[in-house]
Amino acid sequence: MATLNVPESSKAVKGRTQKPLPRVDLTAMVDLAFLLITFFMLTTSLSKMKALDIAKPVAVNPPIFADYPASRTMTILLGKNNQAVYYMGETAKAIMKTVDMKSLKTEILANKRMVERTHATPKDKEMLVVIKPTNTSNYKNFVDAIDEMNIANIQSYAIDDKYIAEKEKTFMKSKGI
Repeated sequence: MATLNVPESSKAVKGRTQKPLPRVDLTAMVDLAFLLITFFMLTTSLSKMKALDIAKPVAVNPPIFADYPASRTMTILLGKNNQAVYYMGETAKAIMKTVDMKSLKTEILANKRMVERTHATPKDKEMLVVIKPTNTSNYKNFVDAIDEMNIANIQSYAIDDKYIAEKEKTFMKSKGI
């Protein structure tokens, strides 16, 4: 509570009744202030931006190539109608398989287990996934593929939206993806 102090004169006037001091109760205002503070703190914490962290490399000339075994590389091509094509290894020797986006997670986990079984050192057990969205794929499938990387705990994945090999294009065209 708050009170408003009014200074009194030193002399009392005879015959007049003394007026009580005016009091202003600010309890409701304090309660309202705390409610507003709580409300705005809650709304700012609920409205945090949900975004994916994607880092794409900067183009350098000449390009730098890292030595990474093809046996640890999985390539995923995103197509239309919630379909994808995946393969392990090099494009020239690839055995491409089609999969729908709902069962992509099982294929990623199966290939990850295969890589972990076939390689000896912990550094070599890490699988690299190259995600290639095509012109016919949609944004939802791309986000789902990135989410699957996080769910499957794939530490190394790359997004290659510039280069799709002819073999990949012809396979996708033959499957209608």
